[in-house]
Amino acid sequence: MREFGYQRALDVSGAVALLDADPDARFLGGGTNLVDLMKTGVERPTRLVDVRELPLDRIEPTDAGGLRIGATVTNSDLAAHPEVRRRYPALTQAVLAAASGQLRNMATVGGNLLQRTRCGYFADVTQPCNKRAPGSGCPAIEGEHHNHAVLGASEHCVATHPSDMAVALTAFDAVVSYETADGPRELPLAELYLPVGDTPHRETALPPGSLITGVTLPPTPTAANSRYRKVRERASYAFAIGSIAAALDVQDGLVRDVRLAFGAVASRPWRAREAERVLTGAPADAEAFAAAAVAELAAAEPLLHNGYKVILMRNLVVAVLTELAEEAAR
Repeated sequence: MREFGYQRALDVSGAVALLDADPDARFLGGGTNLVDLMKTGVERPTRLVDVRELPLDRIEPTDAGGLRIGATVTNSDLAAHPEVRRRYPALTQAVLAAASGQLRNMATVGGNLLQRTRCGYFADVTQPCNKRAPGSGCPAIEGEHHNHAVLGASEHCVATHPSDMAVALTAFDAVVSYETADGPRELPLAELYLPVGDTPHRETALPPGSLITGVTLPPTPTAANSRYRKVRERASYAFAIGSIAAALDVQDGLVRDVRLAFGAVASRPWRAREAERVLTGAPADAEAFAAAAVAELAAAEPLLHNGYKVILMRNLVVAVLTELAEEAAR
């Protein structure tokens, strides 16, 4: 690891000013992803700006009836918050499925949203990677890709986004607040992550030097009947090979409202808009759930060794929505 500077930010505007003056600096929250990448040489910041002590560690109700989650709230505190557990249970489940207790105690909400892919080629600086070194190639396409993207990828990158939390937040139409040198701004989480296209190194729509200050969950009554289901290759702490955040509102046997987002299948959390469209007004049964999943996954373009994800996600949609429909009927 090469030498770097360290400075603790005293306020939000001061933190942003430090990065504005030094584009090679990085914000440091819990460090659970950034420090690992520094050890491997993927990230080589000149300075770390510690934002952990900024007053962004609260979860508060909004005037509209939603919740605002500060960027430095730890994953553990988010999962344990009574209003999150009651009103957005899929979010609590996603966070608890995401990592070990030690990591959840350190990791922050803002850092979780900005964590980098866990693709092995990205993490190995001896390998080419368009996300790390634009124009160098994507060896995963012909190499090890069993856990890579089947939706929204391109010839330039087939990596997946690793966050569980972001999948649930995407399903609930969360909005990201951030600070720039020009002042505060907001962005729907669905627009935070950029499509891969031919620029996979550009991962988010945030302007350079921006600091995420919080995430707002709108009031979403359907979210109270929600679930996050994660499939992984071992029962202990591991990244998903496929996951789903789902919420369902059923009236008189028909789907009145449904929210679906997929994880570990694309470079960003995948909002299943086509499946939602097909299901709205349809019978709340396994046949309709399967048809909606097929409609969403029609756009999938699996590689040689990850086609199983299409079947996996179809089965997840049916299983989780069936469970939610049964709960709604009680």
